[in-house]
Amino acid sequence: MRSGGVRADRGATRPWPLCRAIGVSGWRKSGVALPGLPTRRGTTASRIDAESGRPPVEAPEIVLWAKHRVCHGDRMTWNGEEYQARFDRIAREGGDVHGEAALVRSFAPATVLDAGCGTGRVAIELARHGIAVTGVDADESMLATARCRAPGISWYQRDLVGLDLGQSFDVVVMAGNVPLFTPPGTEPALVSGAASHVRPAGRLVAGFSLDRGYTLDDYDAHCRAAGLTLEARYATWSQDPYTGGEYAVSVHRRP
Repeated sequence: MRSGGVRADRGATRPWPLCRAIGVSGWRKSGVALPGLPTRRGTTASRIDAESGRPPVEAPEIVLWAKHRVCHGDRMTWNGEEYQARFDRIAREGGDVHGEAALVRSFAPATVLDAGCGTGRVAIELARHGIAVTGVDADESMLATARCRAPGISWYQRDLVGLDLGQSFDVVVMAGNVPLFTPPGTEPALVSGAASHVRPAGRLVAGFSLDRGYTLDDYDAHCRAAGLTLEARYATWSQDPYTGGEYAVSVHRRP
């Protein structure tokens, strides 16, 4: 995989038109490309669209979407147990599902907030290495699975838009297209909510696809407004150099 790991956990929800654009009742972000699932940029930032006719732009980003998301009106819910089972299978088969955690660990943090933690894949791996981790996600089913897998970690059910846990962390990580899962127009509030939990000299680390309506210029501007400056940018979670393209991992730091 180009990513050096499977990116899967999400943050805020997305409106019903996303499901309608995809044309299915249930999808979930994931880690390994599913054959025949093209992607494109659309008016609702749809992740997968059967009409585009081109292959996934970032295979590790789109996988495990399938059959783990259900739309209810203007909200989406997820099946945490079924979703986690797919990652368990990938790990058993030798897939690297911890690329994001490896990058976060390279900063030697004592504390980490996993923003959009899903079933806790990244957070649990960080905790296994002795890092004090907190997870936050909007979806009840995903958090139920996370709590079952790691009851000793603090898990919070919150929307990332306007998030306020009253805590600060060495690193806040958004591992899995999190900014693309918030309703259009709320991206600044989502970035602000995450950035408000970054302590002085701490970092906000986020990876997301760039062909779906939210650009690096947008993200950088929202980070600057939140008091963060760009420190590094990579093409993958394995820290391959970013020279353009449709996916980037950005590291912003608070002075």
